[in-house]
Amino acid sequence: MSATTTPISPVTAARFSPPPTAARLRFAVAVVGAVGALSSALGIGVLSSWDGHSSADETQYLLTALSLAEDGDLDISDELAAERWREFRFDEPPVQTRVLDDGRQVSPHDPLLPTLVAVPTGLGGWVGAKLTLCLLAGVLAGLTVWGAVRRFEVPLRVAAVGVGVAAASAPFAVYGNQIYPELPAALAVTASTLAATGPLRRRGLVAVVVAVTLLPWLSVKYAPVAAALFVVAAVRWWRAEQRRDVIVAGGVLAAMAAGYLLVHQLLWGGWTVYATGDHFVSTGEFSVVGVSPDYLGRSVRLVGLLVDRGFGLAAWQPAWLLLPVALGFLSVRRRHGGAGPAGARPAGTGALLLPMVVGYLVATFVALTMHGYWWPGRQLVVVLPLALLLVLRWLGGAGDRGRLAALLLGLVGVLNYAGLLVDGFLRRLTWVFDFEGVRAPYQLLRPVLPDYRSDGFWALHVVWIAVLAGLVMMGRRAASQLPRREAER
Repeated sequence: MSATTTPISPVTAARFSPPPTAARLRFAVAVVGAVGALSSALGIGVLSSWDGHSSADETQYLLTALSLAEDGDLDISDELAAERWREFRFDEPPVQTRVLDDGRQVSPHDPLLPTLVAVPTGLGGWVGAKLTLCLLAGVLAGLTVWGAVRRFEVPLRVAAVGVGVAAASAPFAVYGNQIYPELPAALAVTASTLAATGPLRRRGLVAVVVAVTLLPWLSVKYAPVAAALFVVAAVRWWRAEQRRDVIVAGGVLAAMAAGYLLVHQLLWGGWTVYATGDHFVSTGEFSVVGVSPDYLGRSVRLVGLLVDRGFGLAAWQPAWLLLPVALGFLSVRRRHGGAGPAGARPAGTGALLLPMVVGYLVATFVALTMHGYWWPGRQLVVVLPLALLLVLRWLGGAGDRGRLAALLLGLVGVLNYAGLLVDGFLRRLTWVFDFEGVRAPYQLLRPVLPDYRSDGFWALHVVWIAVLAGLVMMGRRAASQLPRREAER
């Protein structure tokens, strides 16, 4: 076969195909961003809970946003006394805030999210707040497309379709209209990662510092992921001999951390916002992770966070099962990196992997529970864009069969979200209650998924350990065969 007719592998084609024009990329970013924003906005009409348009934590964020918009402070005692919650709830919300010695009531939630939605809430009420989150969901989707193409060499079509499918399904589409810090935190993590993997300029490191500073103000639970993001950037800049910039950035972050602790002592009376929580009066603010945590028991979440019958990511979007395949594939490519396009290490894979693993471990061992009065996947949303970029990086070099399988799995997730919207509009479910009864393909998956809220989950748990391990090995085998296939061609 002549050189002009010899076929090349998908990896080689993906790596050496000309990059998309700026106009095509901008168009894709705009379209996928619109898909993300619209998909989230469609969910505004679904009740958050049977109590109304806000669940327990959402109510606290909205009351704080109203206080910031109207009073310029975090004290929600007057909002509670005036029953302002009636604007978005049918029943009185559960008590979360204890009364401080000076009579103030400050919500046990970090203030950056209420600050972001304060003006929209003051102007448009709870709908204005949720529309703001929808816009951020669109920005996140568009930014992820741009990062996949520009930072990780993913073909534009793969990036646009992959991110579009993810943005039009749970959990991204759900948290794009729920008043929780998860979606803004995911946006900050994505922006920081793209800055850390971009050109070695001072403004890139500044962007990382800003994002890392903001994350704990969205929620203190994001502090470990924020630290991992800075480590990624610091190592890269340090190796590039820009050590003075790294030292200065570390000093700035140390000062920001001290300021964070000082402000919390002054306003919340403790090291975290949980100091004002009614639930932690007797057990202390750090009991938010559990009074006597059973870390060995929590280890089942390593599997459960992905495949739990109700709260697993793959239950609602089966395409997340491709993550183990991508991890296996990219691990082999890293080991054999250096010679030729098939073995070249994907740029920035480590920058994606470290924060994602830290976030996954926090969700596994630090979070009080993976089940709760929220939409599934809450504890992982902050790092899911990084997981998505890893999957896209693999799909960029996968063959047509791999991409087709990914698309079919992704479309099942889109149909699940569509079913949730229909049943939600018909008042059969809410984002917090009864969603497991949805009339969607999800019901077909339930029998094969373990229910970690029952005592009989162990058999399926073991099965899924084997399945996930098999998916990792599948990815490794596919990667290990690439050099041979390249040579044969």
